[in-house]
Amino acid sequence: MTTTTTTREAQFPSTPRGARLARHLAVRWMEEWGYPQVSDASCVVALVVGELAANAVQHGRVPGRDFRLALVHGEPSGLVRVEVADAASGKRRPPVAPPTVCPEGESGRGLFLVDVLAARWGWEPRHPVGKTVWAEVLCQQE
Repeated sequence: MTTTTTTREAQFPSTPRGARLARHLAVRWMEEWGYPQVSDASCVVALVVGELAANAVQHGRVPGRDFRLALVHGEPSGLVRVEVADAASGKRRPPVAPPTVCPEGESGRGLFLVDVLAARWGWEPRHPVGKTVWAEVLCQQE
């Protein structure tokens, strides 16, 4: 069986607004691929994009540099690969969760959620500078 892939990508400012726009655009791309906005697949991909983009803004921001979002959709497998690239260098895989997270806190759980929702995830250096954090989500048409 032949797998066909479609890639969409865009750049965003490394700001909270940029992260929000990335999440909204990912939902639109998912709709183009046949996953309704309220589908489980679209919601999971939106959450993963939101967490990775927020991390790029908070931890990977370099003044004057944008972050890049790419979604790669494989058919008929339904595998969606989310890639968020920023300008900060990375020497090791980002931690899944800090040793202690405040139960009432609003942050610190992003990569834990990605770890739970994605089939697999990781990171790779980007040349000449930066890193790409990626996650693969298995999506089913509803």
